[in-house]
Amino acid sequence: MPLYLSRFSYTPETWARLISHPEDRAKAARSYIESVGGKLHGFWYAFGTRDGYNLWEAPDNVSMASVALAISGGGALSSFETTVLLTVDETLEALSKAGQIQYRPPGA
Repeated sequence: MPLYLSRFSYTPETWARLISHPEDRAKAARSYIESVGGKLHGFWYAFGTRDGYNLWEAPDNVSMASVALAISGGGALSSFETTVLLTVDETLEALSKAGQIQYRPPGA
């Protein structure tokens, strides 16, 4: 199954709610991905550009997109970005296929 890395930031209102009522949001994240047949591999908070990071496994892009859309539409986040992660073997295959494409730069 493909892996996905998500980066998120909470709204100030969400932080205020979590300060008033602390809760383990990894449990919620786990239930979201498991509902589409996936797995949560990690949930981390950070200080810096983003408030947190998740590492997910999902059956396919549509399943992960459905989780991302549900989370994004919930209103608790000010940003949510997900990146599809490629294995080394997938990257090697892509590199091999890229060598067969006759790319032409703009204006060339």
